[in-house]
Amino acid sequence: MTHTLPIIPALVANFAASTALASIDVPIAYLEMEIARPPVLSNLDPIPDDLGRMGAALGLADNTTTGGFMGHNYVLTDMVVPLGDDWLEAARDVLAGHRIVVVNAPADALLALADLPEAAGALIFNASAESDTLREGDCRANMLHTMPGYAMRADALMQFLVSKRWTDLVMITGQHPADMEFADALRESATKFGARIRAEREWDMSSDMRRNIGQEFPVFTQDFPSHHVMLVADEAGDFGPFLEFNAWEPRPVAGSAGARPDAWSDRVEAYGAAQLQLRFKRLADRPMGVVDYAAWAAVRSVGEAVTRLNTNDATAIRDYILGDAFELAAFKGAAITYRDWNGQMRQPIPVATRTALVAMPPLPGFLHQVSTLDTLGRDRAETACNAFN
Repeated sequence: MTHTLPIIPALVANFAASTALASIDVPIAYLEMEIARPPVLSNLDPIPDDLGRMGAALGLADNTTTGGFMGHNYVLTDMVVPLGDDWLEAARDVLAGHRIVVVNAPADALLALADLPEAAGALIFNASAESDTLREGDCRANMLHTMPGYAMRADALMQFLVSKRWTDLVMITGQHPADMEFADALRESATKFGARIRAEREWDMSSDMRRNIGQEFPVFTQDFPSHHVMLVADEAGDFGPFLEFNAWEPRPVAGSAGARPDAWSDRVEAYGAAQLQLRFKRLADRPMGVVDYAAWAAVRSVGEAVTRLNTNDATAIRDYILGDAFELAAFKGAAITYRDWNGQMRQPIPVATRTALVAMPPLPGFLHQVSTLDTLGRDRAETACNAFN
């Protein structure tokens, strides 16, 4: 006992010295493109101005908790590029001081950023764009995706429907590009899992549904064949929210409305998610949205890699994240990893209504030789991405 006490200050001093030597700065940028949004159907459901940024801020706070003990100094810089400003000029400015960038922007803007000479050797996280082209033919080796693509979302929904044996489907599709991409993914997923879309119709966007709900939808859906579930591909929410209880037949609605598959839902409570939801609400004074979760996961992925590697080198962090040793606890009941063939983050996909969690695919019975998470979205053998070879 008499020899133990004098040793403790020496150990503390040695630890402090080693920590000081290992001290590194980890600058992360959050870059957002402001886009023109259509009018919301209800003032009760506004789109937050800080959507995504608050998720990144919570990720920074979580990284700092561990990093503070290890001499890792995380700094988050956020920039919103106003509507009409030069996106690529702003991206160059950000890349001049940051090699790790979390991006909230449409697919074409992401590709333009990733292809900049200044982005060579940088690590870009896609926290918002769901287009599957970014994970397929237009994939980039310097871009990882924490936001799931349309194929992952469609597969999650289809697993749920097939598990219920609700396999006779009809579908109504909007006219926006995102609607069409999601509809394509739903068709492909139905074929993949053995469901049938027996009829489809495209919705004419000219009607204001708030005034014509009771007149328009019963007539529009009257001639659909018998079905179990009505799918809706309406990513902007132009008409989908009004389908429930207004169709000709009383059937569940799923897809962009009703039972909706997404990267996150404020209805998720298990696996410690309630604690994450509470911490986010304290920070942002609102529920955690899908882009918030994807931005949080991106910043936390960096933090996990830096903790293991003790480096801020973007290339080393990218390689570690794509490797077999990486795992992230992400409050979904499964260890989160990334696909090394297209940079997509593997993750369970909650299927939820506005009031309750319905399912958390991948579901039991949908098997895979490597990871059941790879039953959601394009598998290695199916990918058209060549950038990661």
